[in-house]
Amino acid sequence: MISFFSEPLAFEFMQRALIVSVIIAVPCALLSCYLVLKGWALMGDAVSHSVLPGVVLAYITGIPLLIGAFCAGMFCALATGFLTENSRVKQDTIMGVVFSGMFGLGLVLYTSVQTEVHLDHILFGDILGIEQPDMVQAIAIACLTSFVLILLRKDFLMHAFDPSHAIAIGLRTHALHYGLLVLLALTIVATLKAAGLILAIAFLISPGATAFLLARRFPAMMVFSVLIATGCSVMGVLLSFHLDSAPAPTIVVLMTLVFITAFLFAPRRGILRRATI
Repeated sequence: MISFFSEPLAFEFMQRALIVSVIIAVPCALLSCYLVLKGWALMGDAVSHSVLPGVVLAYITGIPLLIGAFCAGMFCALATGFLTENSRVKQDTIMGVVFSGMFGLGLVLYTSVQTEVHLDHILFGDILGIEQPDMVQAIAIACLTSFVLILLRKDFLMHAFDPSHAIAIGLRTHALHYGLLVLLALTIVATLKAAGLILAIAFLISPGATAFLLARRFPAMMVFSVLIATGCSVMGVLLSFHLDSAPAPTIVVLMTLVFITAFLFAPRRGILRRATI
């Protein structure tokens, strides 16, 4: 049993992978609680896919990939908000159109320009190849987003549950709305190197969805979400070493299994639990 933990940690690249997976798990878990409560699962999917053209354009122009990814993610979020407010089309439909269009644009740019950027790493992450600058970037973004989400948790929660009441008590709902979108874009940028664009959505949704089934109050939901995300991240990285699999997909599979378990056996909301009452 001890060798299960000691063997992977004997390698420096596994140590870095373990640290980064835990670092990005915390802001993703906190943010996932709000995304689940607001019904923004597709928004997280949209923004994560939409950063691809920003990454490619950033590489072409020679600017940091972080800036390109963040700008593309924010453009997707702002474009979705503008089109939703100025059309009769529902938000989920608009998000589907915007993110698929931007993802397609990213693929066109990538295939038409000769670059050294490996598409597999952008899409699926490269947590085993994480380097010191990437770790510093992930730590900085994770600390910033986690601090803001915890500091303004009551305001974000009020905005998620009852926007009309939030306006009545004087909260700046537009600032909260777009502030949450900014935090979403930042979090996706932080997970870009480790989890990739496609797998980032699981990090942003599964912990909060599972915690929603287990907790009755929002503070407990946030705690459960963080514990689930960090626990699955640690076990996923260790299991990937012994199974010779990629860490990020292994983490996602574990999160899915935990969600299915909670869906079936959660004390109050589990299907099997309700069937026995």
